[in-house]
Amino acid sequence: MKLFTPKAILVLACLLAHTVAWSQAVPQKLAAAYSKFEQDPQLQNAIASLYITDAKTGEVIFDRNSRIGLAPASTMKVITSISAYELLGRDFRYETKFAYRKNKGNNELVILPSGDPTFGSWRWAETKEDQVLAGLTKSLQRTGIKSYKHVTVANEGWNDETVPDGWMWQDIANYYGAGPAKLNWRENQYDVILRSGTSIGDPVAIVKTVPELNGYGLRSELTSAAAGTGDNAYIYFPLSAPSATIRGTIPVNESSFKISGAMPSAARQFVSTLSDTLQTLGIKLPKQPVEHNAPLPNGYTVFHTVTSPPLDSIIYWFNRKSINLYGEALVKTIAYKHTSDSQTGNGLKEIRTFWKQRGVPETELSMVDGSGLSPLNRVTTHAQVQLLQHAQSQPWYNGFYASLPVFNGMKMKSGTIRGVKGFCGYHQGKDGKEYVFSFIVNNYNGSASALVKKMYQVLDELK
Repeated sequence: MKLFTPKAILVLACLLAHTVAWSQAVPQKLAAAYSKFEQDPQLQNAIASLYITDAKTGEVIFDRNSRIGLAPASTMKVITSISAYELLGRDFRYETKFAYRKNKGNNELVILPSGDPTFGSWRWAETKEDQVLAGLTKSLQRTGIKSYKHVTVANEGWNDETVPDGWMWQDIANYYGAGPAKLNWRENQYDVILRSGTSIGDPVAIVKTVPELNGYGLRSELTSAAAGTGDNAYIYFPLSAPSATIRGTIPVNESSFKISGAMPSAARQFVSTLSDTLQTLGIKLPKQPVEHNAPLPNGYTVFHTVTSPPLDSIIYWFNRKSINLYGEALVKTIAYKHTSDSQTGNGLKEIRTFWKQRGVPETELSMVDGSGLSPLNRVTTHAQVQLLQHAQSQPWYNGFYASLPVFNGMKMKSGTIRGVKGFCGYHQGKDGKEYVFSFIVNNYNGSASALVKKMYQVLDELK
């Protein structure tokens, strides 16, 4: 048995003392940095909350306003992600089934969707539009049916609500405001190509949409702004018209400026695209589907199934690219799985009940959507850290951890809506400790970029 020499023992003791001193210094440094932060003029009318724990022991390292509910913006996505892992399972997959019903020249194509937000997405090879259509057309050809009189989308159990409470009119017609239906397509978004004028104030023309929209128009009220002003264009759904209006500005001298919008009807767009594809093969299919909310009668034959990537992979893109559609689809899927009714409120109730049973008060999870786009959400940094801490001991943790982006050298999800900025996640410091944290600010003034730098300066005390 080898014994440590006196010199080695002295070195180890010094290292231990240094580590202990560093660990003890972290709360004091955080307190000083946070005190400076909350006295900043940007926070004169704001409220901020910061909660940090030791990832291994759960010991509270720092706490300011951790039990006050604040609008979390997209940091809400960590709550939805962790809840989806628990309530759906890491390997959960969506299935979109296709069936036919033969009836003497009155044939019917039946689409049986499940709310898959990845159907037709460009983020995976197997979900891309061309891949999905190629597989489906081959299966349709094998049925031998050359003409369909009806296309039915089976929406049983999935209500018509695609816009959660509190979403703003300025958001819901733009790509990040695309809501989930039972049948989604291309992440329910399309691109608009715009051409601006050569002088400030010139009108902006719509060149085209990709894909071409079926049964829906766009009208431009855009004007040209100074070079370098960026994308300040917003699409507004109409209240009583068959076309949307684009307002705002884009820079001058742009010949192919791209913005993205939310499809008014993903089901109609998908069926129209499928109809055009089949027409080249001599198969007739109506461009307009019938959406059926009641149970379908028996007598149809399933001939093709499109399976989504596993939940683990969906969560990766959900957090990496902050895709609001995925969050809303997951909440509605949780509702559908546990209550057979996809109302967002049912899914959120299931989430709150699950965490209440694990010690997180329902009052700390006052949620109205799954993505954080709604300014009506109110959650606490304490609840977010509790969930992040819970995730570390789960078998799916590695997948969740991988989904978190890196900002300021830290693995954390960011969140931004008007007047709101947040970060929450994990970080391992020089002291060897791993920290779990959530940091949210509401109602700040000034620029978001300036505030972010100041928030980073506080979080840097964990490094």
